[in-house]
Amino acid sequence: MNRSAYVLNGPNLNLLGIREPHIYGATTLAEVQKQCEGHAAEKSISIFFFQSNHEGVLVDLIQEARTKADAIIFNPAGYSFHSVPILDALKMFEGPIIEVHISNIHRRDEHHRHSMTSTAATGVICGLGPQGYIAAIDAVAAMPNDCFAKVAR
Repeated sequence: MNRSAYVLNGPNLNLLGIREPHIYGATTLAEVQKQCEGHAAEKSISIFFFQSNHEGVLVDLIQEARTKADAIIFNPAGYSFHSVPILDALKMFEGPIIEVHISNIHRRDEHHRHSMTSTAATGVICGLGPQGYIAAIDAVAAMPNDCFAKVAR
């Protein structure tokens, strides 16, 4: 079965490699995208990779994924901790959702420890740096077919 996944990235991730490299590392989002595309191709997963600093755009993409993707791999970034609209959109997605955080949010300050959006996720990967995206692709590839909703395309 060929699978598809939306790989969505929230605010400020466009500045990976520049923004707080002591927390997020030196890898850019373009490098993460290239790694994801290569690894997904090896796993027969087609991906749509996107980043936005705008909550409504991310909500629109999550809603779009309902009919265009088998899974969502999502780094909500700062929206993890307070976005009810994103949480509500994720709850409407019927396939697997893997939440990814580059840093280990559980080792961060109090404000960055409790992801609201993870309550809608099938699984959460944090603290592996950009390798977390690869682990999420592997997780989607390893899931049995009955984990995936019938996507009307």
